[in-house]
Amino acid sequence: MKFFVNTRYLIVPIMTLLTISGIFFGGAYSWVGVFLFGINIVLDTLTRNIHLRANFDDSGNSYGIKSFQYFVMYLMLPIFIMLQAALAWRLYEYTSTTPIENSTFLGINYQIGLSGFDLLGSTLSSALWAGLGIIYGHELSHNKKEGFLASRLLMALSGASHFTYAHVYNHHLDLGHEDDPATAPRGRNVYAHAWLSHMGQSKFSFDLERKKLQKNNKSFFSYENKWILGYVYSLPSIILFVWSGGFLGIITLLIVWGLSNFLLEALNFMGHYGLIRKDGPVSHRHSWDNDSVFTSWFFIEIGRQCDHHVRGETYFWELDDVDGPNYGIGYFSLFVLTLVPSLFRNFVSQHLKRWDKDYATKEEREIGARFNSYVTSEART
Repeated sequence: MKFFVNTRYLIVPIMTLLTISGIFFGGAYSWVGVFLFGINIVLDTLTRNIHLRANFDDSGNSYGIKSFQYFVMYLMLPIFIMLQAALAWRLYEYTSTTPIENSTFLGINYQIGLSGFDLLGSTLSSALWAGLGIIYGHELSHNKKEGFLASRLLMALSGASHFTYAHVYNHHLDLGHEDDPATAPRGRNVYAHAWLSHMGQSKFSFDLERKKLQKNNKSFFSYENKWILGYVYSLPSIILFVWSGGFLGIITLLIVWGLSNFLLEALNFMGHYGLIRKDGPVSHRHSWDNDSVFTSWFFIEIGRQCDHHVRGETYFWELDDVDGPNYGIGYFSLFVLTLVPSLFRNFVSQHLKRWDKDYATKEEREIGARFNSYVTSEART
């Protein structure tokens, strides 16, 4: 049982390494990351009705091995650096017009050089798996020691090192309030939310550092400014892609950052869309659960938002079903719906009606009714 519980969370590391291998082999293999993403949508849809609880022995001890899980999470940092390096290498080949031909390395056949089409495949593959790897940056942000720095470095690979502070000190404290940019209000679509949430969290981190430095009578441009330092962490990626591809390198990096951050904010969007917290502490009813088996294993239980937001310091493998509001489908399936705002609104409307009826307080229900009338009038126009 211990072996199964711990190895079932290795889907992302294994698929990321397969994506890196695809970029290395070149040719049609450059699209492996995109293909795997599509396969995951199918797997998530097929397993939507399978739900498993967290695993504990008869004494109440978890089968999860902390040292193993943290080793994997820290290992993801060099793996995602490898992912960027592989893409930069292919970009350099393309911009230097390296002839396309077959070669071998340690007896392994691979393709030198690549077409523009395969560069696009490598870029999209890298972007998708950089975005999916953000789940490790999220998990490590709740470790206030060395994990916090690892989280910042992981997020810096996507140009979003500000996330770590904003997630812990803004999102978890202000969940369901208008002060939380990561909580999407009713009527907003995922495209608008991705931009507004990203910039809102960056602004929170900016204001947090500005106030702290003012209080200590220090300049905003101090080396202690963690908002600035977070973007400095992203400089190696910028330098690497400018060196390997010049202007095209900048475009490539912007695609990777844009898509990876879009996936991050889509997770925030799906986890809290339309839910309202008027007063009092965060409770299970202030998040949407997504606990189908493939979503749980792939996203290292990040879908168990209800339990996570009440027990933020709990290890992901110990998060459990708490009978909170639930979409009934996994993240990959739900993500496809969010890409078409009208489909998502139709899907989520019934769930919001149920939340208003069964979970909301009187004050939250009144706020929800005002949002509902606004959304209805917008849909008509």
